[in-house]
Amino acid sequence: MRNLKNWMLAAILICGTTVFASCVAERDKPAQPENEMTLDEIKEKLYEMYGGENKQITDGNYDPSLAVKCVNGTFVGRKVENVTYFRGIPYVGQQPVGGQRWKAPVDVVPNDGVYEAYYNAKSAIGNPKLETGSKYYQDEDCLYLNVWKADEDKQDGATAKKKPVMVWIHGGAFESGGTIDPNFDCFNLVKENPDVVFVTIAYRLGVMGFLHLSHLSDGKDYQDSQNLGLLDQQMALKWVHENIAAFGGDPDNVTIFGESAGAASCSMQPLVPGSQKYFKRLIAESGSVGLTRSPEEGAAFTNKLMAKLGCKTVADLLSLDAQTLLDAATSELFLHQVPERDGRILPSEPWEALANGEAKNIDMLVGCNKDEMNFFVSSFGLEEWDKWATKRKSEKFDHLPAEEKTLLDSYMSQFTENNWEADSRLFGQNWFIVPTIKTSEEQTKGGGKCYTYYFTPESTNPITKCGHSIELPIVFNQSAASGDAGREYDATFSKTMRKMWIQFAKTGNPSLSATESPDGKAKEWPLYDTTEKKVMVLDEFNIHPARESEVKIVDWERTYWVTKYPML
Repeated sequence: MRNLKNWMLAAILICGTTVFASCVAERDKPAQPENEMTLDEIKEKLYEMYGGENKQITDGNYDPSLAVKCVNGTFVGRKVENVTYFRGIPYVGQQPVGGQRWKAPVDVVPNDGVYEAYYNAKSAIGNPKLETGSKYYQDEDCLYLNVWKADEDKQDGATAKKKPVMVWIHGGAFESGGTIDPNFDCFNLVKENPDVVFVTIAYRLGVMGFLHLSHLSDGKDYQDSQNLGLLDQQMALKWVHENIAAFGGDPDNVTIFGESAGAASCSMQPLVPGSQKYFKRLIAESGSVGLTRSPEEGAAFTNKLMAKLGCKTVADLLSLDAQTLLDAATSELFLHQVPERDGRILPSEPWEALANGEAKNIDMLVGCNKDEMNFFVSSFGLEEWDKWATKRKSEKFDHLPAEEKTLLDSYMSQFTENNWEADSRLFGQNWFIVPTIKTSEEQTKGGGKCYTYYFTPESTNPITKCGHSIELPIVFNQSAASGDAGREYDATFSKTMRKMWIQFAKTGNPSLSATESPDGKAKEWPLYDTTEKKVMVLDEFNIHPARESEVKIVDWERTYWVTKYPML
């Protein structure tokens, strides 16, 4: 989740992140508050960059070299330099509008039509206060994906080798975000890695994607509503599996990767029945199966929403427009609209499922940032952070058994420099940091492979430091100066980290030989094991493996057990 100030976003949009705009010199200058854009101005700028309406091509007037035949139509992309991109390809047969609201995604049907794939689709209904993707035009008609591929490299008439595929699942607390975010434009990634095909997918969010309805008097036909976003992702992965070969990709070598809610989604997908056949590996940046709620919590949140709206039935909710639902959910359910451990789409005990080997056939690369929750402190502002943390703690933390609360109070008591830091460390351990190590432990116990990292570079913001999501510009080969980092990272470090991600997607091992490593030095990344517990420390000037006990990522006595309370 990235809550960019509008003036920071303005700098990103004005400068651009790909060949659509170029102002490298401007990126070196700090963004100024007078550059702040209104929400309408942001929408229009995003529309100018990526927006429009894809139409069916009926007159045969298109370049066949830019056309790819898929199950549900032939899609015509656009080419910039040696990269062809396809935006706004539907991956469902019916969009979730009208009678399909709060229903499981419908698979595509064969279609011989030819369609433009020039423009990004509208974003899913989501909280515009959180993510850039939700600052764009929104619609319930939202289940689309984008593809980037480089020209085929054929030699002497040989058939081009199938390329590994990386599918990005965006974050945003499961209630915000979208693929139109310029930071997730994959042009720079493809230019650097022409031997990989990249895909970004949208999915239903918040009140449209994670609303528990089955307990209502007329809710029997809405048994999936609490986890629709996960089912949308699964359907997108199915589409990729069935169609990506036409783009030059290898359907048997797909890696899903994401950050925050996207990382949690990647972590959960191996546990969603039927998903594993669509991908081989996953990369989870600061997100896990711990970002979930119970069915009881889901029903209670729905009841709270309905009281706000004056509704009693699903029929009442269906009569309301999307904006009314979004406004109420944003007001009442902020940071509570997450996947549900329903025992059907997700296991009731996901950690136990990992330990039992249910994801052992999926290779994992997982990690966290040193100061995860500081990002939220900085984004909310100190006063609003204090209000939020106090209210959040009143829901669960304040009601913990005395002995458990004593342990956490002891842990928090060591952070005295700032009055906000103790709460930041508490939530950071519970939401992101401990779950990273827990994932590594349980996946390894279950017989699976897991590589683990600890990201440490800091932003220029003295509160944010190494906060949540600040690694994203590195992953997407974008400028970091205008974003949360406030500066550019060391170029060799950035390229090395990115190379490790790509290497993992290609081979299942992120290690680099001396010839593969940008700095000419081998990077041997050890598998996590439950004895030495080695992680790769992504230090900006010293990437190196270390035992967890040397880095002290978690407090094994006072905080490790806290995953028993998901999203405290």
